[in-house]
Parts: sequence; C-alpha cells; structure tokens
Amino acid sequence: MTTPLTPARRPSFGIMTAPAQVAYNDVLRVWREAEGIPQIEHAWLFDHLMPLGGDPNGPTFEGWTLLSALAAQTERLRLGLMVTSNRFRPPAMLAKIAATVDVISGGRLEFGIGAGSRTDVPLARREYTAHGLPFHDAAHAVGSLAEACTIIRRLWTDTAPFDFQGDYHQLTGAFCSPKPIQRPHPPILIGGQATPTLRVVAEHAGRWNMPGGSIEQAIARSTTLDRLCTEIGRNPAEITRSIVLSASYDRPQDTRHAIRAALDGGFSHIVLGLSPPYPTGVARWVADTIIGPLSDKT
Repeated sequence: MTTPLTPARRPSFGIMTAPAQVAYNDVLRVWREAEGIPQIEHAWLFDHLMPLGGDPNGPTFEGWTLLSALAAQTERLRLGLMVTSNRFRPPAMLAKIAATVDVISGGRLEFGIGAGSRTDVPLARREYTAHGLPFHDAAHAVGSLAEACTIIRRLWTDTAPFDFQGDYHQLTGAFCSPKPIQRPHPPILIGGQATPTLRVVAEHAGRWNMPGGSIEQAIARSTTLDRLCTEIGRNPAEITRSIVLSASYDRPQDTRHAIRAALDGGFSHIVLGLSPPYPTGVARWVADTIIGPLSDKT
C-alpha cells in the first residue's frame, strides 16, 4: 500500500442521504435525528435531477432547494451537496444560492462542487437532455469548473463589482450580497478523480472527495493529488481527503473495515452513504454500530 504524503487528521464522520426514491419527511427525519448525535458531524445530499437507480421516473428532489430547507430545520450539522454539478447552474447564480444557504444555516455550509456527470453514465446523461441543459465534453467541463471556482470565490470575497472574461464564463459587474457568514468563505470541497480535475483541486480546494472506486484506487489518486500540489508549490497537507462509503445495514463489519482502510490511507473525512428506505433510528445505528466501535482505533 502506498503511504500518502499527507499526515493523518482527526477523523470526522457524516452521512449522505441521496434525495431520490424517498419522501421529504424521510430525509428530514434522518437529519433531525443526526442533529442530536455528536459523532455525526456533517450531512450531505447529492445533486442530480433524476434517479440514478430504481424507478427511472421516481421522485428526485432538487439538491440546493432541499438543502436550504434542511438548513432551516437543523442547528449543528455541517451540510452540503456531494457534489454540486457545475454543469447545472451558472457560477454566479450558484455563488448566490450557496451564500443564501450559508446565511440560513448560520454559517454551516460545506461547498461541494465538481465538473458534473461523466459522459459514460447514461442514467446521469439523460437528466441534461430532459432539462434542456448542454452537455459538453470533459475538457470543457473541467475548464468551466476551474473558472467557476475563481468566480465563486471572488463573488464571496470581493467588496466591489468586477468583470470576468474567461474562456467559458463572461460576467459584467458581478457582485454577491449578502456575503456568506463564514470568513473568508465556506470551505470548498471538489469531487472527482480524473487528473485534470485533480489539478483544479490542487489549485482551488481545501477538501477533495474521491467518488467511488476501491480504497486502493482512492489512495493512488490521493498520491497523484500530492504530486500535483507539489508541482504548483502547494503543501498537500492543506487538502483534507474525503471519501463516500456505503453503510451496509446487513454487514456493518464490512463498512468498518472499509473505513479503517480509508483512514489508514489518509482519508479522514468519512461520509457514510445511507440507502433508502431508512430504518427507524438509522442515525443512532450509524453512531453506535459503525462509528462507535472505531473510536479506539482512530
């Protein structure tokens, strides 16, 4: 196993409730329960407009709208989307939406963003044509993401309107008010594993999320990120490593094993994906059955 260059951090644990094939009250129930459990520090939604599994015509809630509602219903949890598709919303509009959620939440937003769905995932691709959204190639998506990160950060921090003339985005008199509560701005987490995306991570992110794949693949990609940071003169230790792992209701020991492997590989930000339907008391179950037994080993 490759030893990562980044040092170990204190682990933090969160949950992810994908807002598809579920009712609003089911998601709200889990988040309210998690709100009272200190071992669960953060909670996440995904950003898709149609289901990626199950009934293709089943319900899927729009991520940022739902996140705003959940921000108003909680007081402690850090919260965000794992991760926002940069393809769905113009960056200036996204900056305004995110600033609004940060204000509503009292400064608890974790700003997750990525280039958008891969072209080889048909169930993800269909949501673009269904909603009249353009679907450019990967190079365009990554270039747009890099510019979006610059625009969004400036909108959150600049105190006067500015113009931006990029290859993918052009703005005149851009300004965001109110600003996010968090200073200088909410934490930026970028999800993705392709090398071009990791270059954007090295330049712009404080956290990186590895979407899918094995622990070995995640560690290899983390090593690549270390190298890319070094190439631009950034300390790789500045970027927290994040990973989403499925929480197995039937075999929690498998989930604990995966978490230990991820922690050993330098991934300290652990997000446990919960599959619907959510059992009664699922957040407490996560804390007692998955997180609790790890406490002596982390």
